[in-house]
Amino acid sequence: MNINEIVVISGKGGTGKTTLVASLIPFIEDLVIADCDVDAPDLNILFGNSIKNSEDFVGLKRAVINEDKCIKCGLCHAKCKFNAITKEIKVNSSKCEGCGVCEYVCPVNAIEMKDSVVGQIFTSDTKYGEMVHARLIPGEETSGKLVSEVRKRAKMIAENNGMKNIIIDGSPGIACNVIASITGASKVIIVIEPTLSGLHDLEKVHELVKKFNLDVEVVINKCDLSTDGLESLEKYCDNESLNIALKIPFNRNVVESVSNKEIPSVYDKKFFKEIGFKEFLKNL
Repeated sequence: MNINEIVVISGKGGTGKTTLVASLIPFIEDLVIADCDVDAPDLNILFGNSIKNSEDFVGLKRAVINEDKCIKCGLCHAKCKFNAITKEIKVNSSKCEGCGVCEYVCPVNAIEMKDSVVGQIFTSDTKYGEMVHARLIPGEETSGKLVSEVRKRAKMIAENNGMKNIIIDGSPGIACNVIASITGASKVIIVIEPTLSGLHDLEKVHELVKKFNLDVEVVINKCDLSTDGLESLEKYCDNESLNIALKIPFNRNVVESVSNKEIPSVYDKKFFKEIGFKEFLKNL
């Protein structure tokens, strides 16, 4: 079964990416929701926190030293390129990248690579369908793996329940977590604001997405924030043959709805109708 995976991303946090995802959800049928912004997940705030399953996520293995076997030769400290093992032959877990060199060079087999929990992954019930979401432990560097696991589980739920659509709140930026969010997606929506930095963000995100040969559309949020900024975005999109699918002016009701933990497009249906939201939905 072909599943329509719609991913919403942005060049940075705070552009309205999650607000757009939340606004789309009530109008898409046969839906599974995935929050892949694992560094700062907040989609569950708007849709309640009815978690029905949670588990630890093991992202990598880290070195553990057996003090009874260790002879303090210092070879592991000397060979560790990440300075994860101190002169006192103690492991600094926050620096360990799980490469396994220390285990390999230890002459008395005193070091073992063991599973390390880097976050948690959840499945929740919402009014609009099941949601898979996760949270990376602050400081951990394996967000790409966790994002891939969120998408994998969302797809499994969709396949098992005959759901046709998955909407993904992707990670902001252009790092590995974004690549994990968009790889193999059906459509990518880039949310951007009409500012100088917004143009720069669009350029770098678009350059990344182009490498994956994906169907891409742009949504300009707070389009009335700057006339010059809007013109710059429109010019770039025109030059790059990028379709601007929706322009959303600033609206206090949207801010108010989020503050009240309500869905913006349900809270102010008139506003979303006026901006052409219905037509935008038809092309998803």
